[in-house]
Amino acid sequence: MMTQLFSHTPLYVWAILGFLVYRGVLASRTRELSLRKLCVIPLVMLVLSLTGVVGSFGLHGVAPYAWAVGMLAGTALAWKLGNPRSITAFPGRGTVQRAGSWLPLILMLAIFCMKYAVAVTLAVAPAQVHAAGFVLTVCSLYGVFSGIFFGGLLRTVQVYRQAMGQPLQAAASH
Repeated sequence: MMTQLFSHTPLYVWAILGFLVYRGVLASRTRELSLRKLCVIPLVMLVLSLTGVVGSFGLHGVAPYAWAVGMLAGTALAWKLGNPRSITAFPGRGTVQRAGSWLPLILMLAIFCMKYAVAVTLAVAPAQVHAAGFVLTVCSLYGVFSGIFFGGLLRTVQVYRQAMGQPLQAAASH
């Protein structure tokens, strides 16, 4: 069954997996990046999780609300647990240096595997699309994973703005 499952998976899915592994390995090393480049993975994860919610459950019912609550929880978790000392801002160069971590790779693979597992589950047992527990769990987890990336990005932007002498709140009011 596994061979059949993998052989029916479109090639673009494996390309996405390759991209995520590549970016995850890069994130494991301390490196200096522009803020624009730091936005790539949080945006990719946001798109993957939202397409997972919309593609599997639509925008009706509890699905989008569960995702939004999960997103807020993940953002708050990343904000609270994020270590600002692991980020060094260089405003003159428009870059930040972030300490390497394997956590982004783990989270990216979690979203990818979850999206894959949900697609297989719904192909094998389509009635799960109406199972409240399944919908709440999946959509909440998609949101939490995306929120963790978003919260990490917000923490990095905060460190960068502080290095420029501008608090994060000032950015929100402009």
